[in-house]
Amino acid sequence: MKQKLTTQELTTMALLAALLCVSSYISIRLPFSAVPITAQTLVINMAALLLKPKKAGITIAVWILLGIAGLPVFSGGTGGFGVLAGSTGGYIIGYLAAAILISLLRGQKNHFLRSLLSVFAGIIIIYAVGLPWMKAVMHLNWTAAILTGMVPFLAGDIIKCIAAVFICRPLWGIVNSGKRS
Repeated sequence: MKQKLTTQELTTMALLAALLCVSSYISIRLPFSAVPITAQTLVINMAALLLKPKKAGITIAVWILLGIAGLPVFSGGTGGFGVLAGSTGGYIIGYLAAAILISLLRGQKNHFLRSLLSVFAGIIIIYAVGLPWMKAVMHLNWTAAILTGMVPFLAGDIIKCIAAVFICRPLWGIVNSGKRS
């Protein structure tokens, strides 16, 4: 039997997709890397912590489809299929996989440590998809890919993981009247 989405669930998903679009504009280009620092990973983590896996996946997929359609929703206000096919495309695809995985690992309970471990696992997934993609597109060796596509971002990603859990903790009780949407 198909389950219909409630107005509150659709609103939550739409707000998180919109927040992801806005977070893409918070972008700092690094002179030595094709990958910018953005607030996107914070929002990816939040969507995954607040939504069930299917709904988190749909939310991120909507954002990706908006970007593919040419809307300026990717980092720095870029859009189009070329961005997805470019050096940062693997990270974008990694966001989708990470959101679903984080939501699956988090489970149904408001448990701080489990949530924190799930977002750390999500960051690993993002790098596991993004680094090989960037390496292939830019024709880099593994050392160069890791030094330009991961090392400069690790500390910030850890901070964004922790921040997402702290931001979402009070929201868990609000989203869908105490139930995960």
